[in-house]
Amino acid sequence: MANRPYPSFLLYKDKSGEYRWKYQASNTKIIADSGEGYKNKADCVHAMHLVMDCNRQTPVWKTEDVE
Repeated sequence: MANRPYPSFLLYKDKSGEYRWKYQASNTKIIADSGEGYKNKADCVHAMHLVMDCNRQTPVWKTEDVE
């Protein structure tokens, strides 16, 4: 496997054999993950792409207790 650049997404299988993804920052810290396992690789990749497609135009919602 080639040297992995950071920041980057990692697609992998967990101990149960389900697909998951995680996003690691330039310091290699995990800052986002799939939150669940997927039986189908395509479903996991789709969820990962939803996060990839977010950008600065994506609205940020705040709860009432956040100023």
